[in-house]
Amino acid sequence: MRLSAAALFSLALAALAAFAVYKALSWPPKAALFPLVMGIPLLVLALAQVLVDLRHPPRAAAGWRRSLVVFAWMAVFIVLVLLAGFPVAVPVFVFAYLLLESRERFGLALTLAAAAWGFFHLLFERLLHFPFDAGLIRDWFQ
Repeated sequence: MRLSAAALFSLALAALAAFAVYKALSWPPKAALFPLVMGIPLLVLALAQVLVDLRHPPRAAAGWRRSLVVFAWMAVFIVLVLLAGFPVAVPVFVFAYLLLESRERFGLALTLAAAAWGFFHLLFERLLHFPFDAGLIRDWFQ
């Protein structure tokens, strides 16, 4: 069995996540929270992706156009976070991406955006009491 570039990348990502989780286990609980919350799901998902990459041969490369579209969406998310703050940017981005890029139905996009907002709000604002910046737009109008 030959490892594809995708499988190698997924394996490297899994190794990075495993290292982060391993190191975080020796830290105090508050310091370890973020690396564990991000690292454990990343490790599980990266290992699952390795299995997918090994079982299914890689498809033809999507080309530069698709890569540019993905990077453009990432840039849009970063700008949204800077302008509106995370709590607003997450549901707006999810809704816009699903509607414009994935061409999902309006109702599904709205439902998933509301679910993303609810999850984000409950986890980071209610449960963890994580302070987020309000965004530049609010700063401009204060």
